[in-house]
Amino acid sequence: MADMGDLMRQAKMMQEKMQQAQAELSNMEITGEAGAGLVKVVMTGRHDVRSISIDDKLFNRTAEGDSGAKQARAMIQDLVAAAVNDANRKIEDETRNRMMAMAQGMDLPEDVLKQMQDQSGQGDN
Repeated sequence: MADMGDLMRQAKMMQEKMQQAQAELSNMEITGEAGAGLVKVVMTGRHDVRSISIDDKLFNRTAEGDSGAKQARAMIQDLVAAAVNDANRKIEDETRNRMMAMAQGMDLPEDVLKQMQDQSGQGDN
């Protein structure tokens, strides 16, 4: 059994690593896509949208007249929402993967690691 000093050092080291990982995650950029890449959303790890790009092919549909423009607008709105959701899922996955990797490097007991996996949803994959 580890003494209290060892536990405190390990807790401090884990806290420092968590802060570093959170800073790295906040600064990373993830690209979410929808419509086979016709719409792309770049989002930071803080879930701030940096940019949205929409392929010109989607705008060419507006030449089909008023009803075509309405359909294109609705499709573009759906694709932007899907791309944002894709970016959010990727950020969550990356965050979970980095935190699990960090925790595994901390020599935590197996039951604690298992509990972290279960809580993060990784055990469902």
